[in-house]
Amino acid sequence: MNLLRKILFPFAILYGFITSIRNFLFDKGILKSTSFDIPVIAVGNLSVGGTGKTPQIEYLIRLLSDNYRVAALSRGYKRKSEGFILADSTSNAEILGDEPFQFYQKFPNIQVAVDANRTNGITQLLSQKIKPEIILLDDAYQHRKVKAGFYILLTAFGDLYADDFILPTGSLRESRRGANRANIIVVTKCSKNLSDEKQDEIRSKLKLNCGQQIYFTFIDYDDAIYNVEEKIAVNEIKSEPKVLLAGIAKPKPFFDYLKNENDECLTFPDHHHFSENDLNEIRNKAQNKKIITTEKDYVRLKDAEIISNLYYLPIKSTFINHKQNFDATILQYVKS
Repeated sequence: MNLLRKILFPFAILYGFITSIRNFLFDKGILKSTSFDIPVIAVGNLSVGGTGKTPQIEYLIRLLSDNYRVAALSRGYKRKSEGFILADSTSNAEILGDEPFQFYQKFPNIQVAVDANRTNGITQLLSQKIKPEIILLDDAYQHRKVKAGFYILLTAFGDLYADDFILPTGSLRESRRGANRANIIVVTKCSKNLSDEKQDEIRSKLKLNCGQQIYFTFIDYDDAIYNVEEKIAVNEIKSEPKVLLAGIAKPKPFFDYLKNENDECLTFPDHHHFSENDLNEIRNKAQNKKIITTEKDYVRLKDAEIISNLYYLPIKSTFINHKQNFDATILQYVKS
């Protein structure tokens, strides 16, 4: 892999040059960005996949939706539909994509929409009879055609953008300089007891600009698994044989939280659409054992015949410290 990355280095230089020119043209106003006169918060990353955007969006929904009309707008990655779609009772994961459908199912008091063209998506949301007061843009950090009012950049602990390189040699979608657009940088997937010294070390490595804030979060796993009918404590099922199933970018922490030596772990690509062959494999592995999956996979599998055996484990993003400061910054932006 290291040899391949070295071979691809010239392509990374070219890709970095192209993305830098694009960003320069947007920064100078030569390429136009559209602004909107309501709060628009963009959440994204510099790297491809696996930084915890979904739990961060859900955190913002919980923070804001009790007092404001909130809409979440995604492109709907790997959905089998096109154009603008506003989620309703006929929607499913194939129409919306797994993450937007998860938002729709978990938060019935918000609007959820998908559109690869975020400018059109926002315009369509604002043309609804009931208009949102805040729009959350999921995975839109590089979508420069919309000028969001506030940017939250995520970078995963152990995989910081400061240690990475441009595609295809590394996994960055644009150069590290793109971090300069962020109002807040959130280091995700930390250990929950990350020391102050280690936080200071990361803060120094990321070289924040004046005015930028940094926060540290960890993935907090629920202490129970769920399906449509029941809730079971994790400590009750941890020792029994089961099938653990994940179609996410980095499934190891999920497996580590639940597994014992008798468990079968099945890994599929991120955002995977499960075929009949996949379902047969899962059934054959499971027999009468419980199948436990991620919440994102559950919304794609919930209508399959394995439903009676299928459970999901919820997660959420939790701040190690300074949560109140983060909340206050977001609320201040919205009020202003």
